[in-house]
Amino acid sequence: MNEIKAIDAAQMKSAPGTFKVGDTVKVHFKIIEGKNERIQVYEGLVIAMKNAQVGKTFTVRKISYGVGVERVFPLHSPRVVKVEVMRPGKVRRAKLYYIREKIGKGAKIKELIIKKSDKRAAAAEAPKVE
Repeated sequence: MNEIKAIDAAQMKSAPGTFKVGDTVKVHFKIIEGKNERIQVYEGLVIAMKNAQVGKTFTVRKISYGVGVERVFPLHSPRVVKVEVMRPGKVRRAKLYYIREKIGKGAKIKELIIKKSDKRAAAAEAPKVE
């Protein structure tokens, strides 16, 4: 069992990102086509997170040409370069599967408004990377 835990610990990212369900995010995903590598950006709403240590995944949903598209990303994958939070959402559920049936304005999530004092406190707590 210790060997499995050691392998899991080696594959886990140190700082995977601070986002939650309801946030609109941009996922920078590395695509490998033969010898070429490129980074593709996938922007959408995080509707679910599944927690299984190294197997932790999150589901992002976007509307593309009038059709809902969902994609599941493994959080600790080396192909997920970074996850940017574009707009924090204000939700009261852990899974937003009900968004699948909503259309137009009904599918919108309210924006979470953060006080300036809270932002300053979070910035002071966060370690500075140089």
